[in-house]
Amino acid sequence: MALSIPGFEYSRITVADGVALNVAVGGSGSPIVLLHGFPQTHLMWRHVAGELARECTVICPDLRGYGDSDKPAEVDENTYSNRTMGNDVVALAQALWHEQFALAGHDRGALVGFRTAMDHPEAVTHFAGLDVLPTLDMWKVLQGTSAAVAFHLYLMAQPPGLAEVMIANSSDAFFTYFLDAWTKKPEALPAEYRAAYLKASADAVPSIVADYRASAGIDTVHDQADVDAGNTFAMPVTVIQQDWGAALGYDAAAVWGAWAPDLEHYTTNAGHFMAEEAPSEIVAALRALVAR
Repeated sequence: MALSIPGFEYSRITVADGVALNVAVGGSGSPIVLLHGFPQTHLMWRHVAGELARECTVICPDLRGYGDSDKPAEVDENTYSNRTMGNDVVALAQALWHEQFALAGHDRGALVGFRTAMDHPEAVTHFAGLDVLPTLDMWKVLQGTSAAVAFHLYLMAQPPGLAEVMIANSSDAFFTYFLDAWTKKPEALPAEYRAAYLKASADAVPSIVADYRASAGIDTVHDQADVDAGNTFAMPVTVIQQDWGAALGYDAAAVWGAWAPDLEHYTTNAGHFMAEEAPSEIVAALRALVAR
């Protein structure tokens, strides 16, 4: 039996030509969209979503190219750009009759959320990013031997072909590495959820690589255009990160502050998978955000 978020209703919603997203919706009240990260699916929000559904309409999709959502072939650099996936998010909310919504994302989902909030300030009322830096800044701070922690970014940034073959031929080992290395609380990722993440990732290797490839290309172009234009977030922003900024030699709060005039920045003792390792902490931060 497929895993699901208890009490949530599931459907497939078309958001673009030939692209439908798998989405779980629960609760009632002001809407908040929760976007998952790598190498996971919407199930990573199961604890947070259930709590927020007490007072919010909670919308948890699988991103384009991930989980049970459609995985279109990579036609060009825009197929899996953050801008394209952000447009998916807005179309999804509108299909559910929400013209405005709060938005929180983890890891890759936070980068999609970043672009959605920048491109659609009329739609996104609040934005939260979990354990990530903006794409443009991420590439700037990864220097020297410290960049070895992000080897997967460089692997998947290569032209189509090599990365897809290498990862597909060792998908369990590849994706398991991140589930193990990025958690401080392994019990927060029970065996059945780990298995679901590994299966979903193995089934999505080409689209996952295409997503990462866009981060080394068109996504940086879009971010730089905002920098050149002096654009910043128009809404309240909360960022929650591990304290890895100091280890890599930069001030994470200052990096985010350049983008977000109205910023609350927190560090957590949880590992990367903080929505599963410390869900109460994340719920409290998101409740505080939407109250701003």
